[in-house]
Formats: sequence, C-alpha cells, structure tokens
Amino acid sequence: MKHKTGVLRLVLAAGVAGGLALSAQTANAAETYNPQCFKPGNNKVMQQKAKPGPYKIALANGFAGNSWRIQMIQGLKAWAEKPENKKDIKELKIISTGTDVAAQIGAIDNLIAAGYDAIVTIAVNPTAFGPVIKQAKKAGVVLVPFDNVLDTDQVIQVTEPQLELETVKAQYVYDNMPEKKGKILEIRGLPGNSVDRDRSIGMHSVFDNKPGIEVITVVGNWDDGTVQKVVSDAIATHGQFAGMVTQHGATGLINALNDAKHPKIPLGTSGENGSLKMIHDQGWSAIARVQSPMLAVVAAEAAIAELQGQPVPQLIELPVPTVLSKDLKDGVNYSSSAPDNFQAGADIPPCGAVVPIDTMLKQTPDNT
Repeated sequence: MKHKTGVLRLVLAAGVAGGLALSAQTANAAETYNPQCFKPGNNKVMQQKAKPGPYKIALANGFAGNSWRIQMIQGLKAWAEKPENKKDIKELKIISTGTDVAAQIGAIDNLIAAGYDAIVTIAVNPTAFGPVIKQAKKAGVVLVPFDNVLDTDQVIQVTEPQLELETVKAQYVYDNMPEKKGKILEIRGLPGNSVDRDRSIGMHSVFDNKPGIEVITVVGNWDDGTVQKVVSDAIATHGQFAGMVTQHGATGLINALNDAKHPKIPLGTSGENGSLKMIHDQGWSAIARVQSPMLAVVAAEAAIAELQGQPVPQLIELPVPTVLSKDLKDGVNYSSSAPDNFQAGADIPPCGAVVPIDTMLKQTPDNT
C-alpha cells in the first residue's frame, strides 16, 4: 500500500458465492481463464470460438450523475490507455443514457448494429434485457453486464455479492448498538436497479423481526447531496436514530448527522474518501464496504477474454473491500490529500484493475 502512487486499497473480505443459473458448460475454477481474478459465483462457464483482435469495445452506461459512475468511467478509460491493454482495444466508446430503460436498450441495439465486438453495461433494469441479449448473441457480440447485473444466465456477469455486502454492514450496526432497540435509518440507492433491491433485502434480513427495532427507509439515489437531504429530513421528522445504513453517499450522511448535532451512532457506510476522513477524525464507529468502480475494468477484461476464446465463469463475484473505523489510517485506506468523492478501495489488484488517482483524474466521464 504505497501512498506515493495515489492508489488506495482496503482490506479484502471474502465474498459469499451467489447463484444465477446454467450456462454453456461446467468447469472447475482452475480450468477457467485468470482464476485469480475471475472467481466463479457458480460452476458455469462461457466460451466461444476465438475472434481476432484488436476489438471495438463499448460501455453502455445508464445513470451517470454521481461520483461512483464518474470514477467508473474515468477508471475504464485510464485502464484502456495502458500499453498492455491498448494492444487489444481498437476503440473504446462510452455512452451514458440516463435512467430510461428504453434509451439504454436502444443504445445497445445501435452499438450492435455499428459492429462493436463487445459491450459492457450497467443495466438500468435487471429484467428488461432478454431481447437485446438474443440480438447480441445472433450478431456475435459479447455482452457483459456488471454492477447492476441482470436476472439471466445467458451472459457473463461481473459483480460483488450484494446481499452479503449489505448484510455485513447491517450486522455491524446492530452489534455495535449499546441498546438493541430504536429506529434504524436505511438509505437506499437508485430505484429499479438490482443492486438497490438486493442490498435492501440484505439489510432487512438483519433488522426485520428484531424486537424493539423500527426501520425507516429513505431513497438516496446513491448521491451525496440527495443522501444529505433525505437524512436531514428523516432526523427532523423522526428524531434521533440508533443506527444508520447507507448504500452509498456516506459523506452526505455524516454531513447531515453533523448538521443536526446527532449523537454518535454506529454506521454502515460506503467508501467515499471524504466520509472515511470524517469517520476517522470525528470518532464515528463505522464499517465501510466498497462496490468498486473498477468492476467496469473487470467486465472489459472478461469481454476480451471471451472474444479470445478463453473459458470465463458465467458469474464473476469479486471480494468486497472492507474497512472498520478502528483500522482507518491516512495514506493506507484513505487519504487526506485525495478528493472527498473518490472511492477508496477501488483497485482490484488480482485483475490488473489498478489505476493511480492522478492518472484516473486526467480522464473525463464524457461520452466518446
């Protein structure tokens, strides 16, 4: 962990294997491509006939309005510029379409028609992509959803185990509540996304049916400003809380708590650098678990591997970077000199998904 490189890493906690379903064939993890990176979430493998490169790769992003999505795009662009990766990439196109499902599917249709070899995507909706998956397969285009994965087993998908991600955060909050009663605030993400759905299920698996616990839910859209407002409103309406769990936007969460002069409570948070600084400096009891923006890089690597004819797990589940407040250290798992909205713990070293902060920030999140 070298601070001078501008690369921040958190401690990796092993993820829990999930279970989408059947795919092209079965194999042991050791028989798949780059097993140190592509950890299978099930025992199904995708493989196709090799296609010569270099390849035209596209990112079909949906929502692009928060720091995570910005860093995701910047990281993918910076990774694609590294010489060892650039040799395989003829073109990298970036498209962000917003939250409209039809607009995103239309963009993917256009990319298929334009002859792109592979498309990586954060799906706006987990159930609406059946027709476009069939179209991609018919055209020989590799489609790799990541982050917000689809309810399908027909394509390679890259994610972190979402139920487990939020369950661990919620359990930390419950375990660190002095009295096991009171109001718990759940700050959800962007409605309609599978990540938001699954994380909420994980959070409620801890708190539901606990005597003396009442869960209040607000929608934060994975955005610091929105989270700060809805948390402020919740405190004004409901008074003090015994704990809070946010999917994203932890800097906004702590700002709202400070503005309200709320007593210290245990927090389940995300990995924004600014929030980690405040947790450390202000003495909050917290757990931070990171959905890495570098999932986009792993998705692109998986797409290229499939184009090259390599056997790739159908469901790739990466470990969740995790840090506890007691273990925070400047220059190790957060940085007082890095931007507040930067996601600490974004690097995924076993996959080569490592980009220094200064290199990443030279890239724009704009469409190309």
